[in-house]
Amino acid sequence: MTARSLTLLLTFLCYVQISIAQDKKVLHIQRTAIAPKIDGILDDTIWKNTETATGFISNRPEIGKKAPHNERTEVKMTFDDKAIYVAAYLYDDPTKIMNQLTSRDNFGQTDYFILVLNPNNDAQNDTSFYVFSSGQQADAIVNPTIGEDFGWNGVWDSAVKMMDDGWVVEMKIPYRTLRFADQEEPTWGVQFHREFRRSRSRFTWNPIDPTQGNSGLYHGEIKGLKAIEPPVRLNLYPFTTGIVNSFDGETNTDLKFGMDVKYGLTDNFTLDATLIPDFSQAGFDNVVLNLGPFEQTFSEQRQFFTEGVDLFSKGGLFFSRRIGNRPSGKIVLNENEEANTPNDVKVLNAVKVSGRTKNGLGIGFFNAITEKTTATIKNTLTNEKRKTVVEPFANYNILVVDQQFNGNSSVSLINTNVLREGHFRDANATALVANLINKRNTYSVASDLRMSNVNYQNSSNETGFSSYLKLAKIHGNLRYSVEHSFADTKFNINDLGLLLRNNYNTFSSDISYQTFEPSGSLNNYSINAFFNYNKLVDPNVYAQSNFGITYQATTNKLDGFGFRLNIEPGRQNDYFESRDGRPFIYENFVSTGGWISSNYNRRFALDLSANIGTLFENGRDLFTYDFDFKPRLRVNNKLLLIYELSYDFANGDRGYATEADEQTIFGERNRQIVTNSISANYAFNPFNSLVLSFRHYWDTVNYDNDLFTLLDTGRLTTASGYTLGNIEESPNINFSTWNIDLNYSWQFAPGSFLTALYRNQLFNANSIAQNNYSESLNNLFEQPIQHTFSLRLQYFIDFNGIKSVFNKNKSAS
Repeated sequence: MTARSLTLLLTFLCYVQISIAQDKKVLHIQRTAIAPKIDGILDDTIWKNTETATGFISNRPEIGKKAPHNERTEVKMTFDDKAIYVAAYLYDDPTKIMNQLTSRDNFGQTDYFILVLNPNNDAQNDTSFYVFSSGQQADAIVNPTIGEDFGWNGVWDSAVKMMDDGWVVEMKIPYRTLRFADQEEPTWGVQFHREFRRSRSRFTWNPIDPTQGNSGLYHGEIKGLKAIEPPVRLNLYPFTTGIVNSFDGETNTDLKFGMDVKYGLTDNFTLDATLIPDFSQAGFDNVVLNLGPFEQTFSEQRQFFTEGVDLFSKGGLFFSRRIGNRPSGKIVLNENEEANTPNDVKVLNAVKVSGRTKNGLGIGFFNAITEKTTATIKNTLTNEKRKTVVEPFANYNILVVDQQFNGNSSVSLINTNVLREGHFRDANATALVANLINKRNTYSVASDLRMSNVNYQNSSNETGFSSYLKLAKIHGNLRYSVEHSFADTKFNINDLGLLLRNNYNTFSSDISYQTFEPSGSLNNYSINAFFNYNKLVDPNVYAQSNFGITYQATTNKLDGFGFRLNIEPGRQNDYFESRDGRPFIYENFVSTGGWISSNYNRRFALDLSANIGTLFENGRDLFTYDFDFKPRLRVNNKLLLIYELSYDFANGDRGYATEADEQTIFGERNRQIVTNSISANYAFNPFNSLVLSFRHYWDTVNYDNDLFTLLDTGRLTTASGYTLGNIEESPNINFSTWNIDLNYSWQFAPGSFLTALYRNQLFNANSIAQNNYSESLNNLFEQPIQHTFSLRLQYFIDFNGIKSVFNKNKSAS
């Protein structure tokens, strides 16, 4: 594509002014002198003479169906100087309303009502407030780039009351939970959703066409807001945590104090800070045995790093687990020395500033500081000890500028920077990202240009480059896309981002057909075909390719099923398994599998999946299979039990085993993985819940006696004579982990929680791969067990509430 044609295409996508043909509904609201009581009883005076939003229309499973009269929804709104208030009467047969109790932000088998507010009325930056028929809450920030981010948590009030002909929701949304400019008579975007869980039916006040565009384009509007001023948005979350930790006969205690702060710098920009952070109650990671060439990664569990990070995720340069992760420095050991290295680095504090102007300009700034960390090195003969720095004092920075336009498009510039004290390396990365969609929401162009620089502090600087381009049809039943991804050998963002590999030049295409309304016995289905072709950048050679198909469907009874087929045809060159850049060749790999998921509305439901794979290659006898069995029992609306058994087996797999005499050694191996997990959730009421999580992971890798060396041609040979008996250390592995978490949470006031957590952990790894499950489990229980108990108290303080108390005291005097 020439530069001129690309310019014309982008111009067309940005400026075509044909909008989605629809009329926006308008709800006129009025100010109230007396705030309604949030109790689910609609006897407040204001609700008697307020305009009603009704006439809800479905967008799934059917499109455009009007709700029956006995299942209609009627919504009213009002406001005062402090908050927006909502009253919704959701008519229904009470015997059909599903109302399973869950913890906050968790969706069970429960009907729910959603209020969506967009003070900028820009179709891209929504705040959604969910109220479930059980009385529980959920909330999220929403935009087309990230979808729904439930990591965000606001503090607001709601109440639910069951009626003879349905259920009632009342809500109070304080202005402190929203970001909006000071305007005399603003027009806000608004939408109301209602979900019937029994049928997965979704109705909205302003109709939505799910075949094209993001849902924000279909909002209605609120008119009548007058003289509302953004409040001083200063929220304090002081906390204290007591910890008792016992391991191998030693018991340690700790008492921590800290505070999180949210402060509105301007009407639209907020400062979030965690002072003296405490992440002791973050969930455990699902650790597995990693035999591959790439690092093992885990999802973020710390709330500060999961909440409100949508701006910082632009360009894929930010992986928050880098902050406070394992030390980055390498240790050089002398003879007879062993090292005791900390598993993580302490985060001293972290701050983020983010927001968006009325004109769609988003700005984000992130900063975190970690402390200097040392490892202790001991001489095993003399018992002498010395310390060495494995992570210096370090500063992490992100700056993002993001301009949204046309209700569906954006262009962003992102820079990340890591500065480490002393001789440790520094790093910098920059990305220019564009997501352009024409006004009809039919076609899109997504692209990014990324550059990295790593300064090794020894006169060595590495600058790398990466790019991405995707052209796609994004409307209707038939959709397709083509994309290209590129990264040179020096592209490296892993000081603050996540890049499992570089040196790729990949071409991909995709075509799919999906339905949006029921047809025959199916509620919906989609079928997708894909193709990928991957080369290396340096050297410019073919690496791997694959193509395949996936299918998934939901029946009218809300049971889901699907299957997949993946084929890697011909000779495949894996340039990473060897760890030294030489190719490892395998040929004609084929895998297929399927899954079923029964309707979760039933008291007993089941998820089941299975896959098989093999190679069609002379001299190879590879066969793999796996299955996942996951029954779930809803004992009642308070107690949910889920058990999962996963089994993976590979016979005749080949891969990197070890190194000997400075050579890469490969082996043929049998591998089996058994994972058992149990979760139990008991909700006493919307404010008290008890959660049990258990996981046992067992993995064995058993190599054949004859080992291989890798030839420069990419083929393996046993001619070097290596066996399990003549290498220094056996590559066989028996790996086990065990985790139990028991968590009790009590929300004793809005935004305030008391959380008690008991946790125990076990770990064992050895080379006795021939041990069976029970023998391995016995060995695991012979290891010292870690017991941890922590009690955390967090209290929510709203500055405006404090101010009100002082004002009352002054009035009383």
